[in-house]
Amino acid sequence: MYDILVIGGGINGAGIARDAAGRGLSVILCEKDDLASHTSSSSTKLIHGGLRYLEHYDFALVRKALAEREVLLKAAPHIIWPMRFVLPHQKDQRPAWLVRIGLFLYDHMGGRKLLPPTKVLKRAKTDRLDPLKPEFKKAFEYSDCWVEDSRLVVLNTVDAAERGADILTRSPCIGLERHDDHWTARLDTPDGERTIEAKTIVNAAGPWVDDVIGLSSKSGKNGGQVRLVKGSHIITRKLFDGDHAYFFQNGDGRIIFAIPYEAGTSTLVGTTDVPFEANKDVVEISPEETHYLCEAVSEYFSTPVTPDDVISTYSGVRPLYEDHSADASEVTRDYVLSLDAEDGAPILSVFGGKITTYRKLAEGVLKILSRSLIGMASDWTKSAPLPGGDIRDADFDGFLASMTAKYSGFDKPLLTRLARAYGTRMPRILDGAQSVADLGKHFGGGLYAAEVQYLIDAEFARSAEDIVWRRSKLGLHMTPAEIDALFVWLGQREAA
Repeated sequence: MYDILVIGGGINGAGIARDAAGRGLSVILCEKDDLASHTSSSSTKLIHGGLRYLEHYDFALVRKALAEREVLLKAAPHIIWPMRFVLPHQKDQRPAWLVRIGLFLYDHMGGRKLLPPTKVLKRAKTDRLDPLKPEFKKAFEYSDCWVEDSRLVVLNTVDAAERGADILTRSPCIGLERHDDHWTARLDTPDGERTIEAKTIVNAAGPWVDDVIGLSSKSGKNGGQVRLVKGSHIITRKLFDGDHAYFFQNGDGRIIFAIPYEAGTSTLVGTTDVPFEANKDVVEISPEETHYLCEAVSEYFSTPVTPDDVISTYSGVRPLYEDHSADASEVTRDYVLSLDAEDGAPILSVFGGKITTYRKLAEGVLKILSRSLIGMASDWTKSAPLPGGDIRDADFDGFLASMTAKYSGFDKPLLTRLARAYGTRMPRILDGAQSVADLGKHFGGGLYAAEVQYLIDAEFARSAEDIVWRRSKLGLHMTPAEIDALFVWLGQREAA
């Protein structure tokens, strides 16, 4: 008998499982595919307050997210790092004084301590406006953070497992039976059907939240509260130099980010907001979305961006809380936690949420469940680093310098990537090796057998796709033949 069954291996499910396990509860998490297979690996990859939410007067969400920004930065300085965003001033949209007020609030609402404040940029005194059209003579530069989103999910799940949680990937929940004091769940695992019992269910299935509610005739109270919105991104050729990003205000009221991607080798552009009612397992960008994103950034960059510049794309479905907003871009990004405990054992369903506020969401879930799960420990995650994040003073540059000195037989790009991915757990891959020759087979893109084995042993990776697209983004740097060789090596070649 588990205390909690968490259904869903995205960021919310992973964060809830970690928090619950750390409080001494017995936890099992099941995910129908790989961890972060869907929405949580398809974000804009930002830990941010959401500057545009100020225009919708969603001050509570912005304040909560801004406060979390620095909590998460300290917890995982290897996969989260500060980034400066350049917001060009466009006179026909918002007056400069209004933008200044918004950025002043953004600087001060969340108790900012680690990140630098907003400043004004003028073309004559900075090169950050050089890639933009000549008419943009002024901009505002502010701070937010970048995150490796799928790795954030994986590290929360690793921490949960190390604190005693059972993690089952590729194990969809196919049946739920509600009793007065517990649930019986049927899971379709790779080893066959498994029946488990739990006192409580947390439904963190994201776009499938209603599907899970529908598995039991006695858990339908909370259905119909989700609104599915597709967000798509394009990855283009490198559009500008520098480690800063751009925040563009589109003519239709939406905002578009242009962000250096994969160590500045390309540019990430997104996102769209499109109502979605199709197959949730097959989510792809449309030609219209590609043209929309290209045209949006071409309004700002001197050199137009066309679909021919697109290297890759990805799309995800956001399971937003249905607040009946007419425009998909105006639907609240805050989360709603809905408890159904009237007809037997409790089930709590999660609607909406941002990757930035996942930790607070988990605390909220456990606070609600504390009414029925008596004796759990108190909140603990605010000051706890994620696996690999226990870097002294959150000084990643100092940590990288020490690793570069320790592993002098390896080149700097490889060490930088491994330090970013694994932080203080990087020695688990490199210890005992003097050079890349000691790391085993090289699959391409700087991926060696030693890292692959670590991901299988420690991070729940089971396929080449898990490794090159979610535990890393090395699929962008490997040829199809190299990825296929990894499939062969794993004994998991995909059907033609």
